[in-house]
Amino acid sequence: MGSTPRRSLRRRWASLLGATTLAVTASGALACPAGAATDVDYPTHCVPPPIAGIPDIDGTTTGRITADKTSAKVGDTVTVTYTVVKPAASNPTDLALPADIMTPTGKVTLGGAQSGSVTVTGPKKNDPVPGKGAFPSFSMTGTFTVTSPGAITLSPGDYNIHTSYILELDTPCTVKNPPAPVSETVTATDNPPANTRSIQLGSASGAPGAAVTVTGGGFTPGASVTLAGRSGAAQTADKATVTANAQGAVSGSLVVNDRTTTGVVAYEGGAWSAELGAGPVAYVVVDDTPVPPGSQKLTTTVKAGTLSMSQAGDAVQLSAVDFGTGGASTGNLNAVTVKDFRGGPAGWSLTGKVTDFSGPGGKIGAGKLSWTPECGTKAGSPSTCQAGSAGVVGGTGATLASTANGTLTGGEFTASARLSLDVPAFTPPGTYAGVLTLTLT
Repeated sequence: MGSTPRRSLRRRWASLLGATTLAVTASGALACPAGAATDVDYPTHCVPPPIAGIPDIDGTTTGRITADKTSAKVGDTVTVTYTVVKPAASNPTDLALPADIMTPTGKVTLGGAQSGSVTVTGPKKNDPVPGKGAFPSFSMTGTFTVTSPGAITLSPGDYNIHTSYILELDTPCTVKNPPAPVSETVTATDNPPANTRSIQLGSASGAPGAAVTVTGGGFTPGASVTLAGRSGAAQTADKATVTANAQGAVSGSLVVNDRTTTGVVAYEGGAWSAELGAGPVAYVVVDDTPVPPGSQKLTTTVKAGTLSMSQAGDAVQLSAVDFGTGGASTGNLNAVTVKDFRGGPAGWSLTGKVTDFSGPGGKIGAGKLSWTPECGTKAGSPSTCQAGSAGVVGGTGATLASTANGTLTGGEFTASARLSLDVPAFTPPGTYAGVLTLTLT
């Protein structure tokens, strides 16, 4: 007699639990900035846990997909969110359901320029549901890497609700006519590869009319490459053309007549550009004007130095964040000192890129690290340091600081940045570390 009430209570809890998981999974969508994506409806087929004793349900899900960036470059990491906006069912019982019993997982379907799917997960979190009340919405997030340029469509996919209430149960829901309608689109563009073109000069100076040997590499095989004199930001009349070999190497000579030439460049295309050029490499035109009778020509030499950098330290401890809250983990990049003692016309660029942050719970993507660069110039320096733009550092890199080409460049500079790592709210506790690499060119 005593066992009968327990069996009855178990049946009632099982029935209640099955209805809960089923009703919630009948709807799916993503949380996103207001107005940034489109709510879409799509038919779903949900299978409740067998213990619930409830038949399969075919319902309509209203979902929304959003992305943290709708304009991206190949190689960028995009975070997507899939939210259940309007569940297809409500609580079928008069019993209230407790909070925080549901853990959702799912897929976002990629289409257009990039195919595949994105795994998304959500926290174990839901508001209490009163008897006969509407089920709450829920959100799941995940990331993918852009691999192809073009319009990448995002559509809601299958999802599953795991419930931890009396028993551990799953209710999978599938899209009946995949793919579901497109809810969001990410427009991706090519991310041009780094410019690896470089040149070297056979001599650093010469009299007017002397030929200087120019060699280099990294050019497009078979491309026509222009060798030219440079005076600050302007090209001089000194010019020659060579053809890159099958390995992208060039070799030729440039006759330098223009006494204003302060450097030599090489480039592909009809005009100089930083994307398709190399140099400028410093070159001095020696004044060979004859000395008048009764006069003495006095000369001295200022030796060109190097472009170098040093940093104040090799470790940065970012501030801690709380599990369940996440958010900005902040700190300051160790100061970097750049010394440009070359004395030529070339400026410089200091860039940084970061790896994913690895830890006990997996990884925090490199795209989650942003910085706000700062740069100062030591008094008396010919060049002026420009701080890079605030934004994502990521695995493809961003500019920390730079100086422009000029008639005479150089000086001493200090660069730093305020760092901020966007830690997802439910990242498992532990220490996560990534490596930020700085490159001076």
